[in-house]
Amino acid sequence: MLPLSATLVALLAHQRGAVLSHANFIANVAGQDLGVKFYPSDVYISYLPLAHIYERTNQIWLVHRGAAVGFYQGDNLKLMDDLNTLKPTVFASVPRLYNKIYAAITNAVKESGGLKERLFHAAYNAKRQAIINGRNPSPVWDKLVFNKIKARLGGRVRVMSSGASPLSPDVMEFLRICFGGDILEGYGMTETSCVITLMDVGDISIGHVGSPNPACEVKLVDVPEMNYTSEDQPYPRGEICARGPIIFQGYYKDEVQTREVIDEDSWLHTGDIGLWLPGGRLKIIDRKKNIFKLAQGEYIAPEKIENVYAKCKFIAQCFVYGDSFNSCLVAVVAVEPEVLKSWAALEGIQYEDLRQLCSDPRARAAVLADMDSIGKEAQLRGFEFVKAVTLVAEPFTLENGLLTPTFKVKRPQAKAYFAKEITTMYAQLLDAESARPKL
Repeated sequence: MLPLSATLVALLAHQRGAVLSHANFIANVAGQDLGVKFYPSDVYISYLPLAHIYERTNQIWLVHRGAAVGFYQGDNLKLMDDLNTLKPTVFASVPRLYNKIYAAITNAVKESGGLKERLFHAAYNAKRQAIINGRNPSPVWDKLVFNKIKARLGGRVRVMSSGASPLSPDVMEFLRICFGGDILEGYGMTETSCVITLMDVGDISIGHVGSPNPACEVKLVDVPEMNYTSEDQPYPRGEICARGPIIFQGYYKDEVQTREVIDEDSWLHTGDIGLWLPGGRLKIIDRKKNIFKLAQGEYIAPEKIENVYAKCKFIAQCFVYGDSFNSCLVAVVAVEPEVLKSWAALEGIQYEDLRQLCSDPRARAAVLADMDSIGKEAQLRGFEFVKAVTLVAEPFTLENGLLTPTFKVKRPQAKAYFAKEITTMYAQLLDAESARPKL
């Protein structure tokens, strides 16, 4: 018997169905359950898309343990009210929301200034040092500072999880310090019934997605065209492959595509590039999927770059684009309205509406400068820096066809949607290059 939801989400999002059996789901949950424990006293808030594998597997796991599941009202703007009412103990989300929480808190701290800002940093640094040294942080810091932050999620959250795309190590550390409890990042996909790897409870290291789910095997396969091999030092690198009872049955009525991802030895090839860290921890470092080349031959993994730029205060969402006909990257940025408006007020810039402000060259320059600063901090390589940016007032949404159910950018659709803006940015870069004096 096949669960309907898993096939429907794939048909809607990818125009192909990933066939998953009940046994696939049970195997995945049983493996995870060996490491992370939930109890009948736990309360989980459901607000992520019910059709997506991440949310569906979470619910199966929580129900298996007898926990309560509360559903939000269906309005993202009222989510904070729902959290305050339900007071969940388990909170699952995606990096996009965690990045927003990080930005909101850090901006509020900066704006508070004076004693409040100094107190936050003193509490943050003290708690961080205690965690690094393996000690329990002093409860006084929670009472003075962090309990107010915890209250934003209802005040009782003991387990937070992140999935669907990479979470910045800085944001992971921030969540761990501010909210306490277990902050766990995992890695998986629809074709594996969700989780392939998950961080171990009590593991204070960051920058990885944990160890393999006990219900599967994981190996790395050489990708010579990208210079990733099992012989790499100091850590083996390659394409992540998984095998076991969590692997899907195949794509619905599509044997050709099924054979493209599952080899003759039953290994599923994920298209993601990883490396093994000490302790059997997996780190995601690149992607074969969505990789493209620039004109000079450099390989680009746009999601990695977008994840770096997500920390930019002006950016709500970002679409990085490049192709083999151009030597650099450009980006379309859906702005954080209040942040951009506050910047404009400080600069004394007059505008009629947000769209006009987004088209102001001074606004574009300010956003690009902040992106450059964030990129330098993250040690992006020179060709990974965006050279031109278009600001848009309209966010990327499910409704305008630019996002998947887990808020990832739909790249082909975004390319078509912003075709005019992309062409204009490259033309302007070419004009600027032509105007430079030749030696």
